[in-house]
Amino acid sequence: MLPRDLKPQDFAGYPPEARKLVTSYLGTLQRLPLSFLPGLLRELIEYDFKFPAERTAREKELANLTGLSRDQFKDWVHSFEDIQLSPQLEALDWVKAPAQFVEQLSAHLWSTHQLDAFRNASNEYADRLRAAVPPETPQIPRLGISIIGEGVSSYDGPLFHKLRAHGAYFANVKPENGLRVLLDAVVARAKAHPVPYGHWYIDGGEAADPSHALTCVSYKALEPVRTALLRKIQAELDRPGMGPEALRSLLARLRPEDLMQPASNKPTDEVLERFEIRLLTEGSGTQIFSTVFAQWAAREALRRAQPLTMLVRFAPRQRQKPMNELLTTVAATPEVDLTGSLVDADMGAYYNWLNQQRLSGAEQSSFLVWFEGHNQALVIGPSVPRGTESTSATDLGQLLAWTA
Repeated sequence: MLPRDLKPQDFAGYPPEARKLVTSYLGTLQRLPLSFLPGLLRELIEYDFKFPAERTAREKELANLTGLSRDQFKDWVHSFEDIQLSPQLEALDWVKAPAQFVEQLSAHLWSTHQLDAFRNASNEYADRLRAAVPPETPQIPRLGISIIGEGVSSYDGPLFHKLRAHGAYFANVKPENGLRVLLDAVVARAKAHPVPYGHWYIDGGEAADPSHALTCVSYKALEPVRTALLRKIQAELDRPGMGPEALRSLLARLRPEDLMQPASNKPTDEVLERFEIRLLTEGSGTQIFSTVFAQWAAREALRRAQPLTMLVRFAPRQRQKPMNELLTTVAATPEVDLTGSLVDADMGAYYNWLNQQRLSGAEQSSFLVWFEGHNQALVIGPSVPRGTESTSATDLGQLLAWTA
C-alpha cells in the first residue's frame, strides 16, 4: 500500500487520540512520500502517551504541512521522493508497525548507499520546520540543578572543569541541609508555576521525600522493573539465533504491562510509565549503572518534556564487571565505586547543562551543580560572571538567588 491509498479504517488499531489526530489530517498524510511518512507515524501512533510538549510539536508540524501551497509542499518533500524503495519495503504493513518499517528502511538505505541522501533530506526538513514553527518561549526561565558525589568523603581532583568557563565556581559553600534546600526550591517553583510534566526530580538512587508537585523518576523505585527486564534479556540471549538486532526489536515492543506489576493503591500515569520503560529498553547501561540511568533520564526528559525545572541527583553506581556477570547477578548487593561515580556524575552534569542549552530560552536559563555534602558548587546564569571563582562563605540558598 502507498500513502495515497490510506483510508480512515487503516488506523483502527491506533490509540483513540492518535486515531483522531491522523484521520483529521488524512489528506495531508496521503500526499507524503513513503520514505517519510512511516517515520512521522512512528511518533503519531504514540501520541496518547507523549508529553504535552511533544503533542504540541506534532500538532504544529501537521498543521504546517497542511497549510503549505502545492508548490511549497513539493519543495519540502521532494528530496524524500527521490529515495528509491524496494518492493519488499512497500509491501510491509507500515501503517500498523511504522517503527519496524523504519528499522528496515535504515538497513535498506545503508545497503543501497542512500543513507547520506536521506540524512540530508531529514536535516533540510528539520531546519525548515524549525524556521516555520519556532519553539515556544518558556513561561519562566529554565532552571537545571545537578547534585553529584553522594557518599564520597573526600576528593582532591578538580570538579566542574568543563563548566567553569561558563559560570562562577564557589569553593566555600556551607553544605548543611543542602539537599533539602535544593529540593524545597524546586518544589516551590513547581507550586508557583504548575505545568504538567514541567518540573522534574530524577534520582540515581532512592528519591529523597519526593513531592507530588514534581514528576519523579528514580533508579531505586524501578528496581523491580530493571530486574524483570534483565532477566528477560538474559533469557532472550540464551535462545539460539538471537542477535542484537532481534533483541533491539523485541525491547522496542515492550510495554509497561510486560514488566510492571499493576499498582492498585495509586493512579496510573501511563505517559510516565511509558517514559520509564523506554529509559530502560532504549538506553545503553540504564538497566545496570545508576549514573548512566540518571544522565539518560535527564537527557530524555529535557528532549521530550522540555521542563521548566529539573533536579538530577546522581548516586553511586556499581563497579564495572564483565557484562555476563552484571546480567546474571542482578539480585546480589553490588559493590559500588564512589570515586568513579563522582567522575561519571561530573561529566553527566556537564551533559545536563548542554542538553538544557538546546531548549528554547537558553540564553535566560540557569544551572547549578553541587558536590553533595561538600563546599564546592558552580552556578551558570545570565547574571553570573563567567569564568570567575569565589572563596567567600556562602550557602546554597544564596547561590539559588543567582538563578532567580
